Amino acid sequence: MKDRRSGEHWGGRLYMREVSLRVTRHLVTTKVTPNQLTYVMTVAGALAAPALLIPGIPGALLGVLMVQLYLLLDCVDGEVARWKKQFSLGGVYLDRVGAYLCDAAVLVGFGLRAADLWGSGRIDWLWAFLGTLAALGAVLIKAETDLVAVARHQGGLPPVKEAASEPRSSGLALARRAAAAIKFHRLPLGIEASLLILVLAVADTVRGDLFFSRLGVAVLAGIALLQTLLHLVSILASSRLR
Repeated sequence: MKDRRSGEHWGGRLYMREVSLRVTRHLVTTKVTPNQLTYVMTVAGALAAPALLIPGIPGALLGVLMVQLYLLLDCVDGEVARWKKQFSLGGVYLDRVGAYLCDAAVLVGFGLRAADLWGSGRIDWLWAFLGTLAALGAVLIKAETDLVAVARHQGGLPPVKEAASEPRSSGLALARRAAAAIKFHRLPLGIEASLLILVLAVADTVRGDLFFSRLGVAVLAGIALLQTLLHLVSILASSRLR
């Protein structure tokens, strides 16, 4: 199970499967269903947003814990489903909803955190707007990928193969491989973003203001919007819709 690469987050491969398999051993003997675990997973991801509203390092740390709980349950629900052989399209759908919601919650929460809701001064809504913009970009990137399957299904085509994701243009293919190597495109995702927020919270504490968090919100918004456009171009330039 740990050797599974397709769709597996690096956190799952690196450490979370070691934890999730132990949790799953206890749950498979209970009446807990995979979909129930997915519901709890989704709630955990959504709770990252209010957690990040707590000022300072405690809020950032709680946000990381909520996202890690989301990742744990994301592993466990699939393991329980395979063990109990309880599969459903509803479960697949709920899993995707949870992924969308977790990414969006972290970025919106980050924007509100940078806006300094609980500060003594004026709330700067620019940062809340940029956080929401980053969240929109992160959701659109996922939607662009998922809509490939929708378009192919409606066109009567079989599921896309991995080789079809390679752009037909050699220049675009090289740019795609370079972006994959740098992995900057992963920063707006919930798990990576939550870890970045914690690092920036520590830097802000040392500095005594929200400079680094606000810089981080702006950078994530820029990356998310750029990646939304580049990802769309990559899909249209590949064979995924043919």
